[in-house]
Amino acid sequence: MVVGMHRSGTSFLTGSLQQAGLELGKFSAWNPHNLKGNRENLDIVAFNDAVLGARGYAWDKPPVARVEWTEQEREQARALIADFTGDRRWGFKDPRSLLLVEGWQELIPDLRFVGIFRHPTAVAQSLHARGGMPEEQALALWAAYNARLLALYRQQPFPLLCFDEDEAVLHDKLNAVLLELGLEPLTDERFFSAELKHHEQLERPLPADLQDMYRQLRAYAR
Repeated sequence: MVVGMHRSGTSFLTGSLQQAGLELGKFSAWNPHNLKGNRENLDIVAFNDAVLGARGYAWDKPPVARVEWTEQEREQARALIADFTGDRRWGFKDPRSLLLVEGWQELIPDLRFVGIFRHPTAVAQSLHARGGMPEEQALALWAAYNARLLALYRQQPFPLLCFDEDEAVLHDKLNAVLLELGLEPLTDERFFSAELKHHEQLERPLPADLQDMYRQLRAYAR
């Protein structure tokens, strides 16, 4: 499972994993906010949306505690997992999955993670450009998602990249992660392109809690 906040480089990471040999199933190859596609499995997105929505939550209204799945929801998820039967190495990406990660872990006990994060102000700018989200709301969402990312990492560390890195540095670290996951490093053709990274972080102080969380993420990152 690719884990990370919306607008934080998850599409770049997932597209790179696919190029390196990971099977993604039925995924989005284009949308107006990401011309290379967000690489999200459409059925898994619909499932995650339904599980959140049934409880009054959404991608931009995240739950504050673990979400317990019903048996019917577990059966639906098992059917989605069964779609990958026969694939030697498969994965999926939907930032909403981070909000429901415990349910996915129950159904896939050997589930492995690879994550990515981005500076809060860059994410806030991107969310505002995409849908006009106010900065205060965007920063609160960044904190909600990345608190979960940190908690998941502390349970059992996994490869974690920072999308704020220089492109060349990011690709070197990505290739090391690909090798660690048993995938092929990328040489000539890369998924990264300029439209994936329109917004850079702002050079201004962050609230102390966000600054501390970002510092912790940087400390864990490759």
